[in-house]
Amino acid sequence: MTLRILVVEGNTAADRARHAASRGATPSEAYAEVLRELAPDAVVDLAFPADPGANLPDPGGLEGYDGVALTGSSLNLYDMTPEIRAQIDLARAVFASGTPVFGSCWGLQVLTTAAGGVVRRNPKGREMGFARKIIANEAGRSHPMLAGRPVVFDAPAVHQDEVETMAPGTTLLASNGMSEVQAVEIRVGDATAWAVQYHPEFSLGEVAAIGRAIAPRLVEEGFFEDGQAAARWSADLDALDADPANRTIAWRHGLDGELLDTGRRRTEIANWLTAQVRPMRSRRGRG
Repeated sequence: MTLRILVVEGNTAADRARHAASRGATPSEAYAEVLRELAPDAVVDLAFPADPGANLPDPGGLEGYDGVALTGSSLNLYDMTPEIRAQIDLARAVFASGTPVFGSCWGLQVLTTAAGGVVRRNPKGREMGFARKIIANEAGRSHPMLAGRPVVFDAPAVHQDEVETMAPGTTLLASNGMSEVQAVEIRVGDATAWAVQYHPEFSLGEVAAIGRAIAPRLVEEGFFEDGQAAARWSADLDALDADPANRTIAWRHGLDGELLDTGRRRTEIANWLTAQVRPMRSRRGRG
């Protein structure tokens, strides 16, 4: 029996087109490819709740999936547009179905909001490129989502918003100097969500593409002195994506194996598939 996984795209159609132009694929397409690489037996469907009139599964339909993954997004939860409310409603339906769910970045924020928490603009500013010195707390050090991670690690990250108030039923697993909430487990009834503020699904090339796409903004925010410096940063990440063994570039940017090794970078998603998704398939009598 194959795994059935649903990837929920967080962006509007216009934003998906921009992502595809700069990154070669939409976030949901790239996420689906990561899941297929980690679980070659998986059939992965995509859902687009930000699209007007999107045909979305109800809780009964969601029970046909073994897992649901939520991507990142260019949206901001506190704007509460119809596109955002549709995603919150779908997240609540996922919780009601009891299907295991994993959220990356925006996915964490949507799940938190759906479960009763609050998201805000991070007063410390943008976390760009990599979330540094993520520290697993006591709960995180023994939690299966972070199994295989060192106590302190870096991960790809691009976000301006953060969880201000965790939802009831949330267990905090990891934090860093930019955001207290970097990794959590959220329990709603019989449902369990694992979620992170960073992007374990991202390649270094995807981080480079985002940097290239928003370079003028990053210069304005003080990350780079000018566009040329931003372009050099993205070029270095592209080079590392092609050759992770390039020690010169890795040293220049302070990147270690947690970022350079594809398997280690995707640790949380791989653990979710093993500890949450595959057991759900068995519990639901699908092998």
